[in-house]
Amino acid sequence: MTQNYDVIIIGAGHAGIEAGLASARMGCKTLIITLSVKTIGLMSCNPAIGGVGKGQLVKEIDALGGQMAKAADFSGIQFRILNASKGPAVQSSRAQVDMEIYSQYMKEILEKQENLFIKEAEVKRLVVSDNIVMGVVTSKDEEILSKTVVICPGTFLDGLIYVGLKSFSAGRINEPAAIGLTNNLKELGFYLLRFKTGTCSRLDKNTIDFSKLIVQEGDNPARAFSFSSEKLIQKQVPCHITYTNKRTHKIILDNLCRSPLYTGLIKATGVRYCPSVEDKIVKFSDKERHQVFLELEGLSTDEVYPNGLSTSLPEDAQSDLIHSIEGLENAKIIRFGYGIEHTVAEPTQLKLSLETKLIKNLYFAGQINGTTGYEEAAAQGLIAGINAALRVKSKEALILDRATSYIGVLIDDLTIKGTLEPYRMFTSRVEYRLILREDNADLRLGKIGYDLGLVNSKDYEKLQRKKDAITEGFNCIRNTRLKPTREVNDKLTQYSSSPLKKSVTLEELLKRPQIDIEKLKNLCQEDFFNNFPELALRQIEIEVKYAGFIRRQLKDVERFKNLEKIRLPEGLDYTAINSLSREVKEKLSKFRPLNLGQASRISGVTPAAISILMVYLKKISHFCHPERSEGSY
Repeated sequence: MTQNYDVIIIGAGHAGIEAGLASARMGCKTLIITLSVKTIGLMSCNPAIGGVGKGQLVKEIDALGGQMAKAADFSGIQFRILNASKGPAVQSSRAQVDMEIYSQYMKEILEKQENLFIKEAEVKRLVVSDNIVMGVVTSKDEEILSKTVVICPGTFLDGLIYVGLKSFSAGRINEPAAIGLTNNLKELGFYLLRFKTGTCSRLDKNTIDFSKLIVQEGDNPARAFSFSSEKLIQKQVPCHITYTNKRTHKIILDNLCRSPLYTGLIKATGVRYCPSVEDKIVKFSDKERHQVFLELEGLSTDEVYPNGLSTSLPEDAQSDLIHSIEGLENAKIIRFGYGIEHTVAEPTQLKLSLETKLIKNLYFAGQINGTTGYEEAAAQGLIAGINAALRVKSKEALILDRATSYIGVLIDDLTIKGTLEPYRMFTSRVEYRLILREDNADLRLGKIGYDLGLVNSKDYEKLQRKKDAITEGFNCIRNTRLKPTREVNDKLTQYSSSPLKKSVTLEELLKRPQIDIEKLKNLCQEDFFNNFPELALRQIEIEVKYAGFIRRQLKDVERFKNLEKIRLPEGLDYTAINSLSREVKEKLSKFRPLNLGQASRISGVTPAAISILMVYLKKISHFCHPERSEGSY
């Protein structure tokens, strides 16, 4: 029996959840199809949300009206700001979460969402007519029609799990892989790759000797992930740190002949920045030890995740290496680690909207685009869901650029540069990270989320109050002066800052490296600081202390946007531009950038080539429109 929807989402992992919620909240009749309703929102690897670069993605998802940050706050059992001792540009939030609570929370959110329906089935192929997707067909030959389709399959496309030299088909341990859809994508003409990821063994906390381990507490007070969260509700717990040692390394090296990675069984490309423990031992042979974080997977479970010990070695080798580590000598292994190969689609086959170039109204999101990590998947899912809904409404797609957000960098990297290995977000990938901080994600993106209908009125009003407080706070510190009294100068001396010789504004004082907002409060006799929320004061402090760097970066952004404004004609014949090298011609013809900014980010397209393009564009523009001035481009 044929059914009709506006949007069909294939998969209910982190990408599928955000895609489904976004399209449904934007008023589209949405169907999520999942292999198992029980595994909605399941965290198949580490029990954490956020991290370096990833925390910024989660904050931006939240600012746009997504769900991940709220779920992290509801289920979080330890919160930390990473790189807290460094500058604000690289500080990132991370929350260790209760995996069961997280998954259940997401499942309930989906079930309660208006316009959203859930179906347990396997999609074996797409319904395509004239290169336009029309719906899907399930393994039971049920045809379901839809105006748009978003594919978010995680690691399930032709998933193949390895434990030692043994392998078997699975999308996740004890869950079947999706086979038919992979073949269908090949038939439709998509270029597919194979990537590899993996996970750790799980240990019984009752058999770990915690007295030998280093305790790592969370931040106190903990800072919530979501801009709308009022408080954190779960009990907070510590994690523990231990290390591998020479004996561990010898066990691993002695068993490399049984590793699917080093015997050639796994041919797929692995994760560079989150390698297996055997990869770390081989590639960093000069290191005598590697850090292992023991993280509890939840408040009602005894399972512990040994972060840093991802492996696909045989079970007996896994057992030996774990028992060689201090504190884990008698640890009981609840579940062994494994490696998994899965199919991905080369992401340069996508537009910036995440719509495929081959098939209209078809969107890809998550690990199918070559990324690794919950956060990267959720960010893509949100954008794909938004753009599928906008297509249904016949509206322009939402495109976030590199100067707007980490999400913009993520999607730009994937669709313009592509990736030959699992892609992970880092702050180092972001050119304008000082102005794209996680603390101002709501100021940057909140209005976009509100205009889309994803941010509710209450949260938007809260954002407006924050903006007003920042503006008022700036006015106060710029117009309030502090006189060189004895009391003030004594305090400045205590703070290792030079005494005042004349009155200065609070802004001038805050620029001093020794003075932070708390010390400024102490120096100031007036109590007007009490009128401003902490988040607003933090914004003021950052903007004042990094004013020069921020101005410089804003100028860089202006130059970036100027290049982005210079559009390249859709049918431009690059082979006819004689001054370009053959490599540049081939790459421009393959990737078909929309503007000079995108062209400049394609590997191999040099600054000289961009200059040649600018001259060529002026020439053809003048030929077609002789009335235009020379400064048109």
